[in-house]
Amino acid sequence: MKPILEVKDLSIEYGNRSVVSQMELSLKNGNFLAIVGPNGSGKTTLLRAISKVLKPKTGVIYVDGSDIAPLSRRSLARKVAVVPQESLTAFSFTALQVVMMGRTPHLSRWQTEGALDYDIAKDAMQMANCWHLRDRPINELSGGEKQRVIIAQALAQEPKLILLDEPTLHLDIGQQFEIMELLKRLSADGLSILAVLHDLNIAAYYADHLMLVKEGRIEAVGSPQEIVTENNIRRVFGITVEVKKHSLTGKPYIVFVV
Repeated sequence: MKPILEVKDLSIEYGNRSVVSQMELSLKNGNFLAIVGPNGSGKTTLLRAISKVLKPKTGVIYVDGSDIAPLSRRSLARKVAVVPQESLTAFSFTALQVVMMGRTPHLSRWQTEGALDYDIAKDAMQMANCWHLRDRPINELSGGEKQRVIIAQALAQEPKLILLDEPTLHLDIGQQFEIMELLKRLSADGLSILAVLHDLNIAAYYADHLMLVKEGRIEAVGSPQEIVTENNIRRVFGITVEVKKHSLTGKPYIVFVV
């Protein structure tokens, strides 16, 4: 079976500055891969290239076996959904209206949503535990509630791959837990997930694999146990930590050394 996502020899420049250099990436169906690394290391840039917001200087990106270069944005959106770092919610759309926008890639230019689209949006909101918010204005929701609605919008696209850029940003610890538990559940149900995460402990706990990046290059890819090591953290982040093993899960977690 072909990977849901393949990135080959990807390089991206802003002006004359290289931000991603010769990246290679493969993601299997139903896998949860977290990208971790310092600020400015090319994590968000990689997601923007996969979603065709940015055009790479070199390289090829395949989604579900197809080169995305000739695909229209609409065609790609039937395969890939994006949950950005910040979502524009200036207008008072209801949560349900926002989720229904996720059906746009499946509609023709003048087609309006029908009963099937409503059912799919409802299912997406139920999966994201936000159906009870359906009549609430999106700009009146808390951070965690709003994030669940945006994830539901992505699910309404019926994608095979979902890209998330720091999905727990600005959320309190309870909201972070809810969002990460949701993503893990979706992955277990077969959805492929590629997420940029800053918290190494959260990444190691929830993701199947981690990709460690620095200065636009991949430093290592592997299981949490392989990636979260004292040497890797020192080499990439320039800090000294102690890596411990969780007594119940066996997953690694870091403790800062002062």
